[in-house]
Amino acid sequence: MTAGTAPLIRLAGVRKLYGHGETEVRALDGVDLAIDGGDFVAIMGPSGSGKSTAMNIIGCLDTPTSGEYQFKGVPVQSLTRDQRALLRRRYLGFVFQGFNLLPRTSAQENVELPLLYRGEGAAQRHGAAREALALVGLQGRESHTPAELSGGQQQRVAIARALVTRPTVLLADEPTGNLDTQRSREIMELLVKLNVERGITIVMVTHETEMAAFARRVVRFVDGRVESDRVDGTRVAVPESA
Repeated sequence: MTAGTAPLIRLAGVRKLYGHGETEVRALDGVDLAIDGGDFVAIMGPSGSGKSTAMNIIGCLDTPTSGEYQFKGVPVQSLTRDQRALLRRRYLGFVFQGFNLLPRTSAQENVELPLLYRGEGAAQRHGAAREALALVGLQGRESHTPAELSGGQQQRVAIARALVTRPTVLLADEPTGNLDTQRSREIMELLVKLNVERGITIVMVTHETEMAAFARRVVRFVDGRVESDRVDGTRVAVPESA
């Protein structure tokens, strides 16, 4: 981060509590985290470490109990529910472990869904979806349903659906969790390409060290706190043809 430039994402003293008294659980316990635009961050940690809670707060799917979350310098907790939803739609794309595709709907129609919710016209939806599918290497597969695609191809459709709105940040929660080793590597190579060539900021939750090695930076959570935060000098090299 250059001097005087605010990070794209900043968590400052963020706490997230569930329950009260003896049943209280501190999912996050004073997290400080800054992510610059164009970064690729892998968030790791054991179950219950707070990594998914942090992802949900960054994705405006949850709000902190205390502390501050800023996106582009704007304190997100001061926004209304509708304003947070607008932030999600305009700036954030989501990819999950489960592909969450509509089973009897074509790849093209699955990718168009976010634009349909925005109320965009058919011609604009069709063009943007085709472009997004081409970006993830699925040109020619537009009419295929999920059942006609491999697991890796289904995740590519899910990534295209996240990209079709041209998000600033792609939030990926265990994106390779349902894939074999080869398909997992292909998806990670695609994410690196999107990060390097398109400048998309990627925040990825993973429990797999091999997948985290594709990220530029690895943040490890333990017991609701950031235990370590390092730039990984051994980032996996991705072939130019990826």
